[in-house]
Amino acid sequence: MTAAKTCFDAPGRLAAVGSGKFLLPHHLEAARRLSLLLDRAQLRQRVTMSCDPTRVGAGKGAAQSDLTDSAADARRKLTAIAARLPADCWGILVDVCLYEKGFQDIETERGWPRRAAKLVLRIALDQVAATFGLNASAEGRSHAATRSWLPERPAMFTD
Repeated sequence: MTAAKTCFDAPGRLAAVGSGKFLLPHHLEAARRLSLLLDRAQLRQRVTMSCDPTRVGAGKGAAQSDLTDSAADARRKLTAIAARLPADCWGILVDVCLYEKGFQDIETERGWPRRAAKLVLRIALDQVAATFGLNASAEGRSHAATRSWLPERPAMFTD
């Protein structure tokens, strides 16, 4: 996994799942934002050995105090999102976004019928999108006034 790759390729992987009108653009944007938060929270388990001299002989992983402020903030935001969602919705988001599980694996593990994971994922993404303030339709003014940081200048030529 490269550093440029986020938790999962949200637009690519979920766009393939949501081909057609199953997942709307605001669902994909919510998944992208959630995956970025999961990456920033540093919740992914390491697969390779760390040769960082500060970690060699430090025991099992880094201590909580070693977290950056950004990671701690991301974890607080994830905790707030998890508190707003039902357990099944949060669980499927973690399984798909963090652990990169497929729908068939999730359905088998939980004893759900076929296509149930896809429906629960859509419900979860709807709720996460609402948490992020995303909507299916864009709302706002059709245009904004032009602003400048420079003060108004008097006309150069007066008649």
